[in-house]
Amino acid sequence: MSATRMLVLGVVFWAGKAHGYQIRAELQSWRADSWARIKPGSLYHALRRAVTDGLLVDAPEQGDGGPERTSYSITGAGREELTRLVRSGLSTPGDPWMLNAAIAMLPTLRREDAVARLKERVSALEVQRREMEDWSFGGPPIKPEHVMEQAQLWLAQLVADLEWARKLLAKLEDGAYEMTEDGSPPSIQV
Repeated sequence: MSATRMLVLGVVFWAGKAHGYQIRAELQSWRADSWARIKPGSLYHALRRAVTDGLLVDAPEQGDGGPERTSYSITGAGREELTRLVRSGLSTPGDPWMLNAAIAMLPTLRREDAVARLKERVSALEVQRREMEDWSFGGPPIKPEHVMEQAQLWLAQLVADLEWARKLLAKLEDGAYEMTEDGSPPSIQV
């Protein structure tokens, strides 16, 4: 739910105002259904919940020759929640769906904020890597022996995540990507 909430809030933030079908179409064009597990039902549930929670404001809008539809715009609380979710997704290892959504919403943060969150991620991953190495290689042999394959897989995943996070951190420190403080946030056409 949090990855879906983050993406919904982010799309509405960038669009300024959008209705559910526009948000859905935008996220489908990003293929978010595969990398963030977004289903149409969860998207509409996230919209209704965000309105209930005061993160979005909904308003009726006349459709283009069709029935009335609901458009959404983000509130100050919604912008704060979006920032909180992106920060958490970037800094906290362990939830690939949140990380994927946070990468998609990376430009909603100020550059120094994104850099700080990635430094937190790198630190956490370094701790996890040391713990996994100690568990895998520091004590008596793991039994049954084939369970060692799991430990090697987990360690390889940690190392890959750590390498990726360090590269993204270096890119951001070198000025890659248009971020919030570079002017207006990247706009999307929904």
